[in-house]
Amino acid sequence: MNELAERVALVSGAARGHGRAIALRLATAGARIIAGDLRAEDLSSLADQLGEAAVVGELDVRVRESWDTIVTRGAGVFGRLDILVNNAGILHAAPLEDENADTFEEVWRVNCLGSFHGIQAVIPHLRERGGGAIVNTLSTAAFSAFQNHASYVASKWAHRGLTKVAALELAQYGIRVNAVVPGPIATPMILQDDNPRTRERFSATPLGRIGEAEDVAEAVLYLVSDTASFVTGAELTIDGGQTIGFSVPQPPPP
Repeated sequence: MNELAERVALVSGAARGHGRAIALRLATAGARIIAGDLRAEDLSSLADQLGEAAVVGELDVRVRESWDTIVTRGAGVFGRLDILVNNAGILHAAPLEDENADTFEEVWRVNCLGSFHGIQAVIPHLRERGGGAIVNTLSTAAFSAFQNHASYVASKWAHRGLTKVAALELAQYGIRVNAVVPGPIATPMILQDDNPRTRERFSATPLGRIGEAEDVAEAVLYLVSDTASFVTGAELTIDGGQTIGFSVPQPPPP
């Protein structure tokens, strides 16, 4: 499978979870990977897996200079940049009345401002190549409200709006901007308490299972490939049917 042969993809939040699965999947499709994250140990193991097909480095998505450094380094090594996957994100839970402004802003800086910086940093490279693809990782929280998650939900709604504006403005350069919208996915972010019942609870989807990071990676591969050459501004939901509604178990037929 060489859908992305000769192309170069920058993935933020690549050390674990969705990001790691995305980096590995794009690499198997032929892409060379620029992997950024703040988790040095996990990044190192990713580098071992990808070998010469990857450049890995520290990336603090909140800081524009950090983006410029990794973009310059990666594009310098591989000679081009074609794809950006804005995957870095954090989850924070607190009742609204207990939330504080600093934490609220910090969640937004990672989940939305980080993608803004990333998009600005890669535009010159993608425009120079006559086009490219950007995928932002949203959440089903960008479509609805989650109790005790004001900062997270607000950041994801903002991220959704940023995605739409970027798709509209960058289409003139042949740059497609789309979003994946994960629901319950088995990543360290949502299984952080190591409680087996957490996985069981998140498996209560119409398809009867929790999602895997690889499910998200396959969706990203589609959106950055030529198969999706006429797709921009789209939101591809990967949630096992969670956002469809509630299903009531039916009795077996007589």
